[in-house]
Amino acid sequence: MSKKHRGHAKGDPVTYQTPLPAGGVQMETFLPWTLVRRGLKKQVITPLDAPQEFLDEARRERLMKAAAQETPLLRALGLAHHWQRLMDEGRFASITEIAEAEGFDLGRASRIARLAQLAPSIVEACATGAAAGVTLESVSRRAIPQRWDEQRERLRLA
Repeated sequence: MSKKHRGHAKGDPVTYQTPLPAGGVQMETFLPWTLVRRGLKKQVITPLDAPQEFLDEARRERLMKAAAQETPLLRALGLAHHWQRLMDEGRFASITEIAEAEGFDLGRASRIARLAQLAPSIVEACATGAAAGVTLESVSRRAIPQRWDEQRERLRLA
């Protein structure tokens, strides 16, 4: 292998033979891909003429990975949903018990626990980075309406 091709591995056709009672069926599939080393990581590169839905999915994954920075709001959302699951499973009866067990102040724990009531679209917007103006303080300091459309309107995400 030349220096020019070092670090590249090309995809080869894969043949599967399925035994059946009346004889075998042979299927062959070819997935064109290239495996490229990027430092210590390996990355699969697909051709540019991939179907549009794959390109859209890859674009969404890149956006989510870029926005996957752990912010205080995302940590608080994860904690709120974790605490809600603990209460749903019956491990804790109230936020007061959770606050004592976790070592949180009751007021702070109740503000964080209210985040579990946020609309799924708001949580997704926070996770993908689409809700740039939404911070932990802007969500937790105010009362959260029960209706999801009112939540989106209050946070200006409509």
